[in-house]
Amino acid sequence: METTRAVRPEKAEAVTQLSEKFANAKSVFLTDFTGLTVEAVTNLRRNFRKSNVDYVVGKNTLMRIAAEKAGYGKIVPYLEGPTALAFGMKDAGAPAKVILDFIKTNQKPAIKAIIFEGQFFEAKQAEAISKLPSRAEVLAQLVGGLNAPLTNLVGSLQAVLSNFVYVMHAYSEKKEKEAAGTTP
Repeated sequence: METTRAVRPEKAEAVTQLSEKFANAKSVFLTDFTGLTVEAVTNLRRNFRKSNVDYVVGKNTLMRIAAEKAGYGKIVPYLEGPTALAFGMKDAGAPAKVILDFIKTNQKPAIKAIIFEGQFFEAKQAEAISKLPSRAEVLAQLVGGLNAPLTNLVGSLQAVLSNFVYVMHAYSEKKEKEAAGTTP
């Protein structure tokens, strides 16, 4: 296979950078950008930047070597023809959301394959991935779920304390009335 040949020194840095992106990314979406105008690609890049997604267009040979070096050899067959990689560095679902939203108005780019949280997926899974909540949303749900029982506990303790204070106040008033000789 072509990826086993040696990389020229001037290309080694590009392979190293791509390997690091593969290793550090939460997701990688392989796209075919054929048919997109320069203006459309510029808009797509802008949308990716807003979502903290790195969009890389490079030589397939170097991308193959980097993918294999990072342990993602399953995507090598998809690195044919015009290919760009969208790396979801913080939010694994961000590339899917950006790409699918962009496709609504541009009909492109086409998704070839996906690496999501270290697992390989076919392009048809992009829709499901785009509907997953972000990490921040999941954490907020978790905190909300943990917060509800604590809130209920605090409310229950407050009610017990309020009842206790009310009973003690009533008892104190009764004792005062008894001491004053006005027992009802």
